Amino acid sequence: MSHTIETIRNLGIIAHIDAGKTTLTERMLFYAGATHKMGDVDKGTTETDFDEEEQQRGITIYSACVSFKWRDVQINLIDTPGHVDFTAEVERSLRVLDGGVVVFSAREGVEAQSETVWRQADRYRVPRIAFINKMDREGANFEGAFNEIRERLEANPVAIAIPVGEGPPHMPQAFRGVIDLVEMKLRAADETSLGRDFVDDDIPADLLDEAKLWRERMLEQLYDYSDQLMEMGLAGQTPPIELVRATIRQATLHRMIVPVLCGSALDYIGVQKVLDAVQFYLPSPADVPAVEGVNPWKNDAKVTRKPENDEPFAGLVFKVVPDKHGDLSYVRIYSGTLKSNTRLYNAANKQKENAAQIWHIQADSRQQIQEAHAGDIVGIIGLRHSFTGDTLSTAQNPIVLETIKFPETVISMAIEPESSTERKKLGEVLEMMKRQDPTFRARENEETGQTLISGMGELHLEVIKNRLLRDFNLHVKVHNPRVSYRETVERRVETVGDCPRLVGNQTLFAKVKIRLEPDANEVNKVTVVNAAGESLPPAFAQAAMEVLRESAEGGGHVGFPLIRVRITLLGGETHETESNELAFRLAASDAFRTALNDAGFKLLEPIMKLEIVTPEDHLGEFVSDLQQRRAVITHTESRGKTASVTAEAPLARLFGYSSAMRSMSQGRATCSMEPASYGPAPADVQEKFL
Repeated sequence: MSHTIETIRNLGIIAHIDAGKTTLTERMLFYAGATHKMGDVDKGTTETDFDEEEQQRGITIYSACVSFKWRDVQINLIDTPGHVDFTAEVERSLRVLDGGVVVFSAREGVEAQSETVWRQADRYRVPRIAFINKMDREGANFEGAFNEIRERLEANPVAIAIPVGEGPPHMPQAFRGVIDLVEMKLRAADETSLGRDFVDDDIPADLLDEAKLWRERMLEQLYDYSDQLMEMGLAGQTPPIELVRATIRQATLHRMIVPVLCGSALDYIGVQKVLDAVQFYLPSPADVPAVEGVNPWKNDAKVTRKPENDEPFAGLVFKVVPDKHGDLSYVRIYSGTLKSNTRLYNAANKQKENAAQIWHIQADSRQQIQEAHAGDIVGIIGLRHSFTGDTLSTAQNPIVLETIKFPETVISMAIEPESSTERKKLGEVLEMMKRQDPTFRARENEETGQTLISGMGELHLEVIKNRLLRDFNLHVKVHNPRVSYRETVERRVETVGDCPRLVGNQTLFAKVKIRLEPDANEVNKVTVVNAAGESLPPAFAQAAMEVLRESAEGGGHVGFPLIRVRITLLGGETHETESNELAFRLAASDAFRTALNDAGFKLLEPIMKLEIVTPEDHLGEFVSDLQQRRAVITHTESRGKTASVTAEAPLARLFGYSSAMRSMSQGRATCSMEPASYGPAPADVQEKFL
């Protein structure tokens, strides 16, 4: 990995699903000479979609890292998923990348996940360029997609290339090339060489006026960022290409503009222009400000690391790929030099680590190297205590960088192993999958005995289920989780329990009087109170109280835990010779069972609090759908072009809600869900348990 830090470009390809990210990546690798044959997404032969599930579905599920040289730069590229269920892969990639290429479809324009990844890039302050792909499709509209970038993403797009024609070959003005507005040259690909050979021609006379109009627009937007460029424009002089490129670069690095290119990755047009733009306009690690962190040894005092090889080492683990021979940890090196067999330190959890091996990653293949430097992205084998989001440094110069925050899971399902031997294997596999995927959750529900797995959506859980069955050969049953209901009582009752019983040769006697009543003040628990006073000896009262607590914890009328109940020990009767603690325990148990039957029962179901953010156009559909789910809407708020809805709805009616939400909003709505309280279950549900 011999290169200077100024020539490195760490970038991600991000977009909505099916915008053409993976095809664009395939073309880049081919034109850079990193591969000798271009793969096809539909045939499952691409370099970065190497997982079996990805090849079958024709979508990207896991982010993949590839490296290649283009002209004077070394590009470390991460191809990310477009489906919203796998947004965590985009999140962790953007956290460690310096720049991004955002791909849009010329037909669909700015789509739902385009908005999501754009907001993620904003959050991590990532400079980016835009590529309007699929100019050869029916309905392609460059200007429409260009304007949507401005309006829906609130960005400042600057067109540095425009298409020649739009649409498929059978149309009269079909797409056939791109005009570079910086060089004012026309480029059309040569299909016989699969786009590898091309010629930059002068712009034909019939296209020159439109090209000049777009170039003038470009220069007018750039005048705000260069006094020299503005002076030349006012003087009627043609600015040199180097000055235009330098102005675009500086404005892009400061995230003031988004250079926009166009083409068709499938038809080999415009891809080299994207690679050139990566070299000219996206930042190297040296262009990025020094990374900030804290020193846990000095009361979290702020410290910085410059992107230089002679600085103390600092790196961030952003992905872990489990392996039975040793997990492979993807690390972005921010400062310093890392050599194999180096002792490292994880300051966050105070654990020493060993970077036994360093690997250069190329999709699903790897090559061992002896050292890596600031700006590099490498794989490390040997880390035992560091996971996604952890910082690696040296023990002499500890630092903790900002970790990676992932969204909360929104959907769950239950899995049960078919045998006890499978249960142990399942536990090991789930722990391994949690290391790999930070948005995957697995826990055992003590109440139902089921293992609940949670993820970002139904597709996410389906992929996990397929991995359990196919990759790990586990024999498990998969079904919807049971809702954890609760019980309370309907009315206040007073009962007397007795113990006229013969145990062995001894007759036992005890009477216990209790009151059982609903208690709205005790939200999620049972209160047991001793009000017997001097009517019962302390030892007998204590025995009765213990049984009342144990009985309440054992569940209510149909076995669910009791909540919002108050039990009061009112008193009792004793016998001089036939009363003891055992007798009072039996009498208290009898009193509790009788009271529970007499008080009636009410089934309570878990209520979830939902916060939904949706485009205002779809607000009515969401309100109607929530009402059908027995939800109570507590608050609505308008936020520009979006609306926020806060509601409370029973968990039993929310299974599959993420899919319903996406279909109602074309994938543009987001939802967070958390437990709120327990409310009365419908009569038909209660009747089912009776």
